[in-house]
This record gives sequence, structure tokens and C-alpha cells, in this order.
Amino acid sequence: MILSDRVLETAAPPIPAARAWAARYAGAAGAALDLTQAVPGYPPPPELLARLAQAAGSIACSGYGAIDGDAGLRAALAEDISGFYGAPMAPEHVAITAGCNLAFAMTMAALAAPGEAVMLPAPWYFNHQMALTLRGVRAVPLPARAEAGFVPDPAEAAVLMDATPVRALVLVTPNNPTGAVYPPEVIHQFARLCRDRGVWLVLDETYRDFLTAAQSPPHGLFAEPGWGDRLVHLYSFSKAYCVPGHRLGAVAGGPAFLAQLAKLLDTWQICPARPAQAALAWAVPALRDWRAGNRALMAERAALFRAGVSQVPGWRLDAIGTYFAYLRLPEGAPSAEAAAEVLAAEQGLMTLPGSFFGPGQDRHLRMAFANAGAEVLAEVPGRMRAAAEAWG
Repeated sequence: MILSDRVLETAAPPIPAARAWAARYAGAAGAALDLTQAVPGYPPPPELLARLAQAAGSIACSGYGAIDGDAGLRAALAEDISGFYGAPMAPEHVAITAGCNLAFAMTMAALAAPGEAVMLPAPWYFNHQMALTLRGVRAVPLPARAEAGFVPDPAEAAVLMDATPVRALVLVTPNNPTGAVYPPEVIHQFARLCRDRGVWLVLDETYRDFLTAAQSPPHGLFAEPGWGDRLVHLYSFSKAYCVPGHRLGAVAGGPAFLAQLAKLLDTWQICPARPAQAALAWAVPALRDWRAGNRALMAERAALFRAGVSQVPGWRLDAIGTYFAYLRLPEGAPSAEAAAEVLAAEQGLMTLPGSFFGPGQDRHLRMAFANAGAEVLAEVPGRMRAAAEAWG
């Protein structure tokens, strides 16, 4: 069988691989706990579900829509961005996509050709690296270290750019997998670096709705003249509105970039799913208070998780925020992948090993605590403790 070399070189999807380990779990520790995937641990509000159902059954949403998304949702998101960041955002600067993963893949296709390079802070979101490999674009790791709170250093990025020219630099903040939130001054330093070097800054802010009041606005880049000349902003509706199955994301950028992105929008998605666009055009302004409540709920879950794992000897919580905790394994533990397999198969605790997130991560595990309520989070420390005792 002859297949594409790029596909063959791309890693297998990590989450199904991790869940497969739990198929051997016999249930000795209780019900299996799945902390692998970042999914909202609560349902959408009933009125949003009703509007989704109504739109799905409508003739109006059954036909093709605009390739860059329906006008109502573009306007709603532009207004939301304007309020959140305190800077004007016009609907014509926004395109709706069939999920944020596709937004990233199309953005990379617009910015980097096969054989070129893009810089990703490591640990990185594995689908970002996979998307680059599939395109034949090399990922240049920019170390984000535990001792620096997993916040990458712009000066180190500059040195790496001297050695390896890159077309773009990608920042994910709040971060997946670590939960780290990059300070505004660091984001602005990266923006200046990219502008000075003629490099695109791609800023993935999928989890920005879960920033605390003290952490927002996360930056002031949209207030700078000509921001769209070198900046592309990515967003996801999945987490904030609890609709990951409806696959809607967004790109904000300058006119010249969006004009070229339109070729990819038309080829790769034709148009985003229209029923969810119709429902979310209502939800973006209507559910602001509901979103604020969920932000508080996630902060409560983070506090519960932190308090629980702090009592488990040997483990170290190196970072936590929004949806994720990034934990260092005990000294006697095996490699991250082997440890994750043991936790899933013997303790029924499904996690993702740090090795899935790039080089130098083999002593860490990621746990998506946002998936679980208090009763589930209360079970996690005991299973971590049991595994550590078995490792000695």
C-alpha cells in the first residue's frame, strides 16, 4: 500500500491511544475517570439547545452559506472581541471556521509552504504539530520551562530565529497543555519580535473565556495600528458554549491575510455548519453572564484539584490553569507514557503523557480537570497515590 509520506510521518491521534489503555482496566479502584480530553464538564443551557434544534430543522440553515461564515455570528463575535479586549474589531476582520483545529490548519497553509518552518513553544498542543507535519512544515521547538511557569522567553525565540528562519511563531494562551497564562508584556514582546523579523504571530486564544478578571484583557494588540499586518488570532466556540460537537471556530486577521485565507475556506470547508452559527449568533451576547458563571466554576475546580493533589507525596503540580493541570511524575515513576498506561490500565485514571506534547516532556502528565465535577476530582488523589506506591 502506497500512502503519503507526510501522513505516515504524522503521529497517531493521541487521545484514542490513551483511552485504549483503559480498556484493560478491571474496575478495582472504582469507575474509570477520563481526564484526557478538554471537554466542558457541564451541558449547554437549555435555551441554546432549543435554538440549535430549531436551526437544525430549518430550511434556512439547510443551504450553503458564506464561505467566511454567516454575517450574524461574525458581527456577534466581533462585538464580543471588541468588548473583551477593549479595542474595536470589525466583522470584516473575522472569519468563522469549522472548528479551531481547522482554523489553525488553514492559517498554517496560508502562511508556510512545505519545507519551511514554524516555531511552536514546547510543550505544544499535539494537533498543531500534527497539522504542520501533514503539510511538510517543520516545527521548531521553543522551550517553555517549568521553572519559568511554562512561559516561553522572547529573547530565546530571537536566538532560535537567527539559527532557523521561520514563517510564523505560534502562542497558545491560556496554554494547552500546561494551563499557563502568558503575561501581557510577554505577548507584546513576542509581537514586537515577530514584527521586527517579518514573522507572523499566530495567537491561539481558545481558552480566553476562562481567564479571571485579573488576567483580562490578556493583551492590547488589537488596539495597535495595523495589527492585522502580522497577527492572526484564533478562537473556539467549543469550550465557552459547550458545543465541541458542532465544530465552530474563528480567525481574526487583516484584510490582506483574510483575502488569501478565503481560498482555503472555500476549498477546505465551503462554509461552516449553519445551524450552530445561527444559535451562537444569539448566544454570544445573551450568555455573557452564564459564561462568567462557568469561569468561576472552572476556578473552583482548579482549586479543588490543587488542594487534592498537593496531599499526594512525590507528585508535583508544575502548572495549572483554565482546563489543565501539568504534573511532574514522582522520582521512582517510569516514563510518562508508561506511567499514563499504568494509571489507565490499573487505576482507571486516564491522562495524557507529556511525551505526546513534544520534546523534553517525558516526566510530565496532563490532566484535564475541567471535565470532572467535585465527586470525580475527589477520586483522583487516591489513584495517583496508589500508582506512586506501586512504583516505589
